[in-house]
Amino acid sequence: MSTLLRQHAEQQFAEELHELKKNETNSVPENWEMSPQSVVTYLMGGKLKNGFEVSPKYIGNRRLMEIAVATLVTDRALLLYGLPGTAKSWVSEHIAAAISGNSTLIVQGTAGTGEEAIRYGWNYARLLAEGPSEGALVQTPIMKAMQEGKIGRIEELTRIGSDVQDTLITILSEKTLPVPELNKEVQAIRGFNIIATANNRDKGVNDLSSALKRRFNTVILPLPDSIDEEIDIVRRRVESFEKVMQLPAERPALEEIRRVVTIFRELRQGATNDGKTKLKTPSGTLSTAEAISVVNNGLAMAGYFGDGQIHAEDLVSGILGAVVKDPVQDKVVWQEYMETVVKNRDGWKDIYRASRDMI
Repeated sequence: MSTLLRQHAEQQFAEELHELKKNETNSVPENWEMSPQSVVTYLMGGKLKNGFEVSPKYIGNRRLMEIAVATLVTDRALLLYGLPGTAKSWVSEHIAAAISGNSTLIVQGTAGTGEEAIRYGWNYARLLAEGPSEGALVQTPIMKAMQEGKIGRIEELTRIGSDVQDTLITILSEKTLPVPELNKEVQAIRGFNIIATANNRDKGVNDLSSALKRRFNTVILPLPDSIDEEIDIVRRRVESFEKVMQLPAERPALEEIRRVVTIFRELRQGATNDGKTKLKTPSGTLSTAEAISVVNNGLAMAGYFGDGQIHAEDLVSGILGAVVKDPVQDKVVWQEYMETVVKNRDGWKDIYRASRDMI
């Protein structure tokens, strides 16, 4: 068994990727590992002709995944856009794993990301010793993706400064990366493209220029449509986490996951699921990713500081941590929710008591 805390998608799902390639019947674009149809099957899950079951990686609208994958066959790059926790990075990683067999050609966008992280850098010791040379050049993940005909990934594109973002324009429009110091250029080979992610909570931080926007096809990843869809996502991710972390706790009852997801959805939408009670919304996003973290934290609490079975008191600390980001404003939101909704809901008295004790 692997001792890695987290395997790359192409490692974790190597058997599924192998089976999809083995059962391929559609035409495969040059330098792709499988056809666009098979990539979508890998993302959405399904049964192959030989009976092999492919697990779903994305639970939601299939058409969005078809648009995303089809974009990467064209000369336009793909921008996955949405709220925090809508699986943008997860989808980006799995698309790259299925298309290129390598999801690791990634640039993490931050306010400090410079041009050299996207274009190329220099080994300064060698640069000083021998001047600009091939040996002194430090390749970036994007340069490698261009040379190998693979998918390059850029996380949190709008976190990168606008002047640095625009270094992508030549790469995306001309499919070339000039290296004037060596009087040469790197030209992309077939199969190369870029998947970028952006968080719409960061809108206005570093908006994309109109020239750069034109080089991307934008796919907006929404929050899960239904509560059952969101519960299924949380359940699958928690089971995967539990397997890797080998926690000494029993698998959480579906009802506990349902309660966490219900709380998050109601506070997120500002109303109870039946629409009868209006609620104040907290300052945080309360995303599906945070719901997964709450249940994982509850498992750890139950396994190491409880009886191995997940209970309300194991979950409440995580829920409070996710909801109460502002100790004044969000605390009021949570207390009102406790008194007007949770206190009077059948079977939820344990959450009410645990929350009251903790606050």
